Amino acid sequence: MNSDLVIYNTLSRKKEKFEPLNPPLVGLYVCGPTVYSDVHLGNCRTFVSFDIIYRYLLHLGYKVRYVRNITDAGHLEGDRDEGDDKFSKKAKLEQLEPMEIVQKYTVGFHDMLRMFNTLPPSIEPTATGHIIEQIEIVKQIIKNGYAYEVNGTVYFDVEKYTKEYNYTILTNRKLEELLANTRELGGQDEKRGRLDFALWIKAKPEHLMQWPSPWGNGFPGWHIECSAMSHKYLGDEFDIHGGGMDLAATHHTNEIAQSQAYIGKQPARFWMHTNMLTVNGTRMSKSAGNGFLPMELFTGDHPLLNKGYSPMTVRFFMLQAHYRSTLDFSNDALEAAEKGYRRLMNAIGLLEKIEPRGKKSTLKLQEYKDRFYAAMNDDFNTPILLAEIFELVRLINSIYDGKTAISPEELTELSEMIHGFVFDVLGLKDEGSDSQNNDTDGLMDIIIDIRNKAKEDRDFETSDKIRESLQEIGIQVKDGKEGTVWNKI
Repeated sequence: MNSDLVIYNTLSRKKEKFEPLNPPLVGLYVCGPTVYSDVHLGNCRTFVSFDIIYRYLLHLGYKVRYVRNITDAGHLEGDRDEGDDKFSKKAKLEQLEPMEIVQKYTVGFHDMLRMFNTLPPSIEPTATGHIIEQIEIVKQIIKNGYAYEVNGTVYFDVEKYTKEYNYTILTNRKLEELLANTRELGGQDEKRGRLDFALWIKAKPEHLMQWPSPWGNGFPGWHIECSAMSHKYLGDEFDIHGGGMDLAATHHTNEIAQSQAYIGKQPARFWMHTNMLTVNGTRMSKSAGNGFLPMELFTGDHPLLNKGYSPMTVRFFMLQAHYRSTLDFSNDALEAAEKGYRRLMNAIGLLEKIEPRGKKSTLKLQEYKDRFYAAMNDDFNTPILLAEIFELVRLINSIYDGKTAISPEELTELSEMIHGFVFDVLGLKDEGSDSQNNDTDGLMDIIIDIRNKAKEDRDFETSDKIRESLQEIGIQVKDGKEGTVWNKI
């Protein structure tokens, strides 16, 4: 088990050496989707990022319990207890039961993540499945003096909490700044303080999703669900809590406050946050008109896209930026990622065609492997890892062309190393090897046979014409000592 991993901790605002609380066990909690609409691309970027983190921890030998929740209740339109419940509103608009909305978009979420080749979490709990646990935590927070009830709604008392704890420890913002950006109550709000937030919300009679509680019928606040589920499945304190950076200021800040008010401890030792998406340098959003869903990206059915890009191309594209960096979508960047992904898959495909010769050479494969681990141990730096992998791609092409020798032992080591990092850690897969491409493979075999026959007959004009015509439609033919191979450019 490698012990050199360092992770950037939002809580301390620096990289720290990762040492699990109870090795080899690792507890990982990631805030999942709110399933009232199609999962958006920013969510997918977060879940792909944590899929890689999960995969690498497994690769290092840790036994990881990965918990990713489904928010299917309690999420209001505004983060500060404003507006309608998102599920009830969508259900009324579509004249469906709320759980029909939940089921539809949960299935869609899972389908989308399968397309991105993400591993399922160890546990995927739902908010509605843990109402009892949430009520019990709220009761204890009231008992501990950090919450109060008004007309059936329970609020967290931020002012009381700040007398003993640092409410803004995660974001390092000043409390005065938060207060300045929050509207005055003006006697029109039940809350005692402007920063107070709801732990349990009284339901109106017509509200579609409500449960009995000691304070009357209602539903849980958004923040309490993650505290309840992370506590149930990972304990009072666990190793890593993750999500998008947009969750840090409110949702994760309130999770920390709830946990400390409940048991006197912060829930996680490491807090990790993925960065936002931009399109041509502008933040992606519906209001800006530059947002697109993952399926639109795959099909190219969007005014901003020149064409569609496969799920693995998009995953490869995401890997080219560090998870804490902004990821900027553009047609040029996606097309470059498509070429890079194909080049990588083509090189891996050549490994099966290489016939090793001679004794062990001086390839120094261990040095490559050390650089692979150094990249991932530096806060999961996938762009650096990809750069190192493409150094190996050059080596593979050199070996295939007969310019560099390789022994049988080295070929096995090389194959295991690149498969381990490309497929197991980065989670890429070769889309070109799918059964749907079998017809193309057969046709190309026939074309290459015709070209080889033309070369044997010294009909170089026909041979060159075939090669040039294939090049024009995006297929490269390459002659080598082991024969002729082709690949999509």
